[in-house]
Order: sequence, then C-alpha cells, then structure tokens
Amino acid sequence: MLEDLDPVETREWRDALASVVEFDGTDRAGFLLEELVSQARRTGAPVPYSANTPYLNTIPPDRGAPHPGDREIEHRIRSLIRWNAVAIVLRANKESSELGGHIASFQSAATLYDTGFQHFWHAPSAGHGGDLVFVQGHVSPGIYARSFLEGRLTEEQLLNFRQEVGGRGLSSYPHPWLMPDYWQFPTVSMGLAPLMSIYQARFLKYLHARGLADTANRHVWAFLGDGEMDEPESLGAISLAGREKLDNLIYVVNCNLQRLDGPVRGNGKIIQELEGVFRGAGWNVIKVIWGSGWDPLIAADKTGLLLKRMEECVDGEYQDFKSKNGAYVRQHFFGRYPELLDLVANMSDDEIWALARGGHDPVKVYAAYRAAVEHTDQPTVILAKTVKGYGMGEAGEGQNITHQQKKMGQDVLRAFRDRFGIDVPDERIPDVPFLRLAEDSRELAYLRERRAALGGSLPARRRASRALPVPELSAFEAQLKSTGDREISTTMAFVRILTTLLRDKQLGRHVVPIVPDESRTFGMEGLFRQFGIFSQVGQLYQPEDAKQLMYYKEDSSGQLLQEGINEAGAMSSWIAAATSYSVSDTPMIPFYIYYSMFGFQRVGDLAWAAGDSRARGFLLGGTAGRTTLNGEGLQHEDGHSHLISATVPNCVSYDPTFSYEVAVIVRDGLRRMYAEQEDVYYYITLMNENYPHPAIPEGVEQGIVRGMYLFREGQAPTSRRNGGNAATKAAPRVQLLGSGTILREVIAAADLLAELGVAADVWSCPSFTELARDGMATDRWNMFNPEQPRRQSYVEQCLAGRPDGPVVAATDYMRAFAEQIRPYVPRHFRVLGTDGFGRSDYRRALREHFEVDRRFVAVAALAELAAEGSIPAATVTKAIASYGIDPNKPNPARA
Repeated sequence: MLEDLDPVETREWRDALASVVEFDGTDRAGFLLEELVSQARRTGAPVPYSANTPYLNTIPPDRGAPHPGDREIEHRIRSLIRWNAVAIVLRANKESSELGGHIASFQSAATLYDTGFQHFWHAPSAGHGGDLVFVQGHVSPGIYARSFLEGRLTEEQLLNFRQEVGGRGLSSYPHPWLMPDYWQFPTVSMGLAPLMSIYQARFLKYLHARGLADTANRHVWAFLGDGEMDEPESLGAISLAGREKLDNLIYVVNCNLQRLDGPVRGNGKIIQELEGVFRGAGWNVIKVIWGSGWDPLIAADKTGLLLKRMEECVDGEYQDFKSKNGAYVRQHFFGRYPELLDLVANMSDDEIWALARGGHDPVKVYAAYRAAVEHTDQPTVILAKTVKGYGMGEAGEGQNITHQQKKMGQDVLRAFRDRFGIDVPDERIPDVPFLRLAEDSRELAYLRERRAALGGSLPARRRASRALPVPELSAFEAQLKSTGDREISTTMAFVRILTTLLRDKQLGRHVVPIVPDESRTFGMEGLFRQFGIFSQVGQLYQPEDAKQLMYYKEDSSGQLLQEGINEAGAMSSWIAAATSYSVSDTPMIPFYIYYSMFGFQRVGDLAWAAGDSRARGFLLGGTAGRTTLNGEGLQHEDGHSHLISATVPNCVSYDPTFSYEVAVIVRDGLRRMYAEQEDVYYYITLMNENYPHPAIPEGVEQGIVRGMYLFREGQAPTSRRNGGNAATKAAPRVQLLGSGTILREVIAAADLLAELGVAADVWSCPSFTELARDGMATDRWNMFNPEQPRRQSYVEQCLAGRPDGPVVAATDYMRAFAEQIRPYVPRHFRVLGTDGFGRSDYRRALREHFEVDRRFVAVAALAELAAEGSIPAATVTKAIASYGIDPNKPNPARA
C-alpha cells in the first residue's frame, strides 16, 4: 500500500469529491472519477483495480424506485402462500418421508417471487408476448401455493403433490412433460437453467431481428441458487450474454449462503465473488444485501466501522447469526467493536433480530427489479441476500440441515403462524390446513387485479402453435434419384435437403441452421453468404475472404446460428428454437449439426431437458459411426450415441445409409412435428464417407420411417445337389441387416455369400431404436390382451414372409444398438458391432479391427448356418482362411 506523502492534499481531494456529491450529485461525481481514472491510465500511473463494490446495496435508499403496491395486502398474501407451501410438503410427508419435497428454499425466496408476480411478469396477451420465468426447481411448492390462492389448482391436486402417476397430482419440480399447460421450463437439473435462459434471451433477439415475432418488451428471468452457481454450466455462457448485450435477461441469484449440505462460501463471500465474475463478463450487477431496517444504521455509520464489520464477516458467520437470535447477533456481530454496540444501544434484541436481509424486503427487491428492467445494453444479475428456511425457526432457519427438512413440529408451526400473522387456530395446527382467500376479500381482489394488469396467470405454457405447411417428398427429388457414378456422403445429402428447405417460400424463414464452429467440416460454408450468420451488430469488419464466393458473412438479420466451439451453448440455442412454438407462438425448425461424438455424450443432460421441454426439431450427428471418421481417433469416433439417444423417450433416432432415406426421414419429421404438432424431436446420424447412392426403391417410404425395409433380394442358385443323390433342396438363405455405412459392407457380404451358394436378403434398418420401441409396445399389448389374437412386431412382420434361416445384423455402433431387437427376431440371431475404444486408421483397417467388414459379416452368416445344420462347419473354417481372417486376433472390445 502506498504511503500518504501529503495528508493535507489528500484531504483537499476528499473534500472536493464530497462537495461535488453534495451540490451536483453522485452521477456527476462518478463521471469525474471515470475521467480521472482514464487520465491516470493514459499517463501510466498505476490505477487500483477491484471488481467489487462495498458490501452494501447497489441502489441507495434515496435512489430506488418507490414500491407502488399495497404492501400490507401483499404481505398477507405472501404469508398465506408461505403457509400453503409448507402445508403442501408437510401433508405429503405426514405418513412418511417417502415423497420428499423442499420447504426452506421457497421460504428464503418468497419475496423475490412475490414481487415478480405482483408487479413485473407479464403473461402472453394481445399486447405482450409474455415474460419467460425460469423458476428454481426446489421452490415449486411456493409456486403451487400461489396458484392455489388464485383458484387455478384444487386442494386435491395439492394433496397429490409429487404423486405424478396417472396425472392426478403436481409434479415434484417444474416439468413441462408432466404438466404441459403449466410449467414452461425444466429447471431442477442445476446449472441448466442459467445456460438455457441465456440462449432463450438471445433467441428472442433473433426472432425480433428477423421480423418473425415482436419480442422488444419481453424479458427472461432466471431464478438461481448461489450454490447452483458452482455448476460449470451456470457461469459458462455469461460472457456471451455480456458480449451480445442481452438487456432482456435478468438473473436473480438467491444468495441464502447455503448449499445442500452447508455454507456456499463459509470462508468467504459468495455475493462479492459473483459480483466480480459477472462484472468481468460485462453484466450490470445489483446487490440487494440489507433490508430497509439497516438504512438508518448505515447512515449513522460516519466512521465506516459498520461497513468494515459487514465486510470482515464471512458467510459462515452470517449463517451462524441467523440460526440464533437477536442477543447473539448483538454480542457476536455488533459486539466486535464498542462503537457498534453504541450504535444499537437503543434497540431491543427483537429489533436487532428483525433487521432483515435485502431479499426479504419488498421495497429493496422492487427497486432492484425496476432498475433491472429499465437497464439497457447489458444483462443484469441481482444478487439478493436471504436466509434459507426464513421463518422456520428452530426447525431449520439458517441451519446446515435446512435443505433436507420435510417436517416441522407443532410448536414450530405455531411460531411460524405467529411470525407471519396467519389465521389458523391452535386446534387446527396439527392438520396443517390449506388456506384460501374469501371470494369477497380485498386480498383476492388485489391478487386478481395485479395478474389481470399483467395479462393473466403464470406459470402457463402454450401447448400448440400454428401448423406449418410441409412439402411433399417430391420437393427433395434430387435426393431421391441415383447419383450414378458420383460419390457423395449422407452429410452432403443433408446439406442439400437443408438448402431446399431454406429456399422454400413458406417454410424457409422458419428454418434455423445451428453449427458449433464446424460449418466447413460439414460442407455448409455456402450458407454463410446466402443466409448470413446472426449477429446483433451485423459485421463491423471486412472478412479476409471477402473476395471469395462463400465468404464469412455476419448479419443483423442472419439466419444461421454459429455458436463457436460450444456444444452446450449450441444445444441450448437449439432448445430455444425448438420450443419457440410454445414460448413465442412462433414455430421454428432448428437443424443443429455437430460431431456426433460431442453430442449426446457431452450434453446428455440438455438432451434430457429437451425431451422434458417438449422440444421439436432436428439434431444431426455428423461424422457418425466408430469406423467412419478415420484419422481422428478415440476421442472423436462415435459408436454409442444411438444408445444414449434411445434413453430419451420422445427422441426419434435414425441411422440412414442413402440420401433418399435422409429425405424420407426429414420429411416425416416435418410432418409429425410441424404439421401434426407432435412433441418429439429427431436425431439423425450422418457420415462423411463418400459412395454412390441408388434411387429410392418403390414403396419403401413406410419401411424407412418404421425402421426396416427389404433393400435387395438374395441372389444365389435356387437348388443344389444333396450329396450323390439326385434329390435337390433349396439353397441356404440368411437375412442380413445393416444401417449407416456398414449397410454397404452388408451388401458386399451378400455378394460374397452368393459366391458360396448362400442366398442373402439384405435389409436396410435405418432405426433399430424405433424397431425396438415397436416391439416393446407390441409385447405389452399381447401381455394385457391374452385372449386376443397375438400381434406381431414390425420386425416379425418383415421376417415372416421370408424363408427360414438365421439373421445377422451389423452396424457401426456397439452391438447393444442392434441387440435391441433380439426379442423380436424369431430365429438364430447374431449381431456385429464396434464395441471398444475407437482409434485412427484407414476405414478398411478399422472395420477389420472391429470385425464389421464384409468378410466378418459373411463369416457370421456362415457360422449361424452351420449352427443350424444347414452347412458343414468346415465351410466356415474354410471361409475364415480364404478371407485372411486371423481367428486369434485380439478382441476389439478389450483391445
């Protein structure tokens, strides 16, 4: 620290600053300080830097917007909501704690939510598209409690909290899949709400810039926990929000200083830490630390000793204070310095205990919210200090065990009732009754008036939007024809399909191409110039490739979303577009293409959230398959994304081989999602391997969609001599199944088998996952309808008309992928796959390593024929030798 060489001069500077503040105001003082700092930097003088402001409220008492509501009525409403929120959890766990639930989180945040509901959050209406509110998952009982007071939910529904089977109750957390008319966003998987909210805010800007929806007056509010901010996803994209100047985004971080097990920053200050992080990322930061009761004490603190004490206390101490009482706070907080004890000498212990934190003060919260919605050019984060379990007293207020509390004793409930002035007689305390407002009460009238002024009730979700016209399959005529000798990849086929859709006069403007910095990998750089890359500021530079045909073009009305090397962000962008039909009544058709290895494996939690969100759109796993992306190695080669995608119930997955299959699948997805408005989304794997593509065979469209169709009849002699006898018998026959690029190896294997006198029917199976789902549904129907004629799965139907013989399936994925259909194959069945770690080499070497090339497919078919007794075992041995296969080679699943 530098020494003060001239105290007199220092005092003159301080007096000058004080004079400016007194006569010209703080804004003028701030301007002058900025000018001085700039001048000092230009001269090279060292300028102290701190990302933190003092541990005080950002908005001084005399500068906050005045609270416009009836605070007395709002307090009574909020108190009833608090009680009902507690009652929901306690009554659900009256018999046992099996159902669980959370009491403390909402009690800490009740004022934060109430202020938004009463004064800020617009529901969709004729004049407003509606604000988007990401509700913190653990506070769901409080949101239900408010809806109960409004008359939107019944007592029976509250009694069925967390009893979701059959749709009779209320979902544990915000789940659009379970409550599709109520919850808008799934938020309880911590860290995802912050990430998704940023991209929802950015997508609102995108819609507005492209003239698709008026979103100028809409805000995205994300409610987060301070412990949740430890998740990498919570802070991972905040720099994007700052860079993009998302002034329609507001974070409210409930800083109750507690994680699930203990303090968030017991040895530090989470509010100060987050302030520095967000300021550095370009955010407007508003701290709401102290309630109004502290204002006179802070004003009287002429020496700065109170601020010093506030700043030297760590969060672990603040938590400890609120777990005790006023006398304890007097002794351990104010008692550190005699001067501070004098400051509160005229206050009773109860008055000291009543000194609230800012997040519990509606005046402070309203001022912060008003400042946030009026701020421009920056996103805003509100850091609101609260107490976890506020009002729960000895049952959990400010205690480490608070998060897990499911029960409150009668004495504690009685104290809770008294603290908030709730009208429940002693004899009814054990029943924990749900409380309503009388129809003629001022409170109910006020509640309804406030929501009517804001457009209606929230939360609320739109289930459907307008249907979009879907082009006929003939629109993709080029992809339905043979390529002749020209070799292309399914990725190239997809890009041409995408281009066709982008140029469609009715659908084109609804298409949203999304790429995470891999456009050139997927041959999509041609879209740069034609459709532009979305940027709010357009292009402030001339790109170095400006003279090239496909130069890099950023545009304020650009259609392409280029997210950088950021799969989680790109997935969040996709979710924003895929839910736009509900969020903004504007159906959009997002196509997000990425390295398949970096898709479901890396962002599986977001893929699950997309399912819960009832997202509609296309995910394209490019360079898919374990042996297709040669040269990239273990980290890049995907042999399992289809297994992960199969875990999402409403994700429809395909692994097509030919361009016509891609066209049929995309067109079917458009029909289901945008014409019929079905809540599914599609995952389609694409390859970068080039080969000729045949024309679409006649009548295969339904088979492609259902997951299996006969691609080619087996070619082999129809009969052969039976030893030295004159009698003949049919040539042995097998059914070969394949998908993706390995289908081409299966086709080649059929040719090898034909040379050995074996007929091999070849089936293209674009979706083993859809085949398995159909089989399971058929099995279920048969089990519950034992007296009805047995139904056949689609796999059984396909194979039923074929001659007897074994079935062999081969894919570029783990064997478990094709193994899904084993229960529905009524024959000998062998599966080949790419189990094990990938590696870099030529495709032919990789397919030999993983034992999925044509030779291994042929040997597998011969082995099954030998097991059935259709051919001698010696035939298999001979084939292994003639194909140059080493039977002692290492097992690729373990190598």
